[in-house]
Amino acid sequence: MNALARTDYAAWSLSEAVVSDFVRKGAHLFDERLDPRGCADLLAQIRATRRFDESLFVDEAEVQAVLPDPRRPDLLERLEPKLGFVERAPQVVEALWSLLGPDYRILDRQVVCALPAAAIPGWVRRRLHAWPETELAAFVRPEHRDIAFSHGVAFHQDLGSEAERDAGVVTLHVQLHPVSDPDAPLQLLEGSHRLGRSGRPADLKRTGPESWRYRNGSFGEMYLTERSLVGEAGLAALWHACTLHGAQPAAGGEARISLRYRIGRGEAAAAGIDAVNATLPLRQSDQPDFTSF
Repeated sequence: MNALARTDYAAWSLSEAVVSDFVRKGAHLFDERLDPRGCADLLAQIRATRRFDESLFVDEAEVQAVLPDPRRPDLLERLEPKLGFVERAPQVVEALWSLLGPDYRILDRQVVCALPAAAIPGWVRRRLHAWPETELAAFVRPEHRDIAFSHGVAFHQDLGSEAERDAGVVTLHVQLHPVSDPDAPLQLLEGSHRLGRSGRPADLKRTGPESWRYRNGSFGEMYLTERSLVGEAGLAALWHACTLHGAQPAAGGEARISLRYRIGRGEAAAAGIDAVNATLPLRQSDQPDFTSF
């Protein structure tokens, strides 16, 4: 077997694994990490832009006057030359090609930061406790809103207003530094995509330390185990728009900084995501089909 044939076989194997994982789990966790040096370089550039502490926030007296701007600036526009280790990584390109077609499109990319309690003013924490769905951006200074900040995120889907359109969109998550349990890692409810589009908040009940009961109206219910994305710098994961994911408030003392991409299907006649979506109830008239799982 020559070198080209070996490369083709490896690519075919990855493509098959990604589509299979999306059908069964609604997500794919890459075995091969992205370049740790690329992660470290980008992370240093991000950390150099500001302090990740209470200086990020407006004073309490200012909060009504300083509203979030829907035209959110994007730090990654300034750092685009540093993103090749993600966007041109062979395993990422092959996975996206297999799911979305060769002309897939990057729709959105963000630096996301989970802040620990010590970095958030007490008055902000009190408001978040009273109104858990409040976006942290409402309290962040306008010049710092080029990063998406959070302190715990309820389980949710990455769906917009049109299920048929958004089911052709996947999320790519890349960790830029090591993440352990105290760092509020992202948590995936693998298999939750099988019940299709859900309302918000999702109808979830914890049944154990890492297990949940999930109901979605006439689509039925499932018992799921959460998968925490803990690991070294360069850990990368893809998930379906219907896969529930979230994070607990950080218990540790450091901010968790990662990248989040939303990537859309191209115009190819067929793509792996079509085979995935064919098994899902994406409209209220559909019923889940578990025969393939």
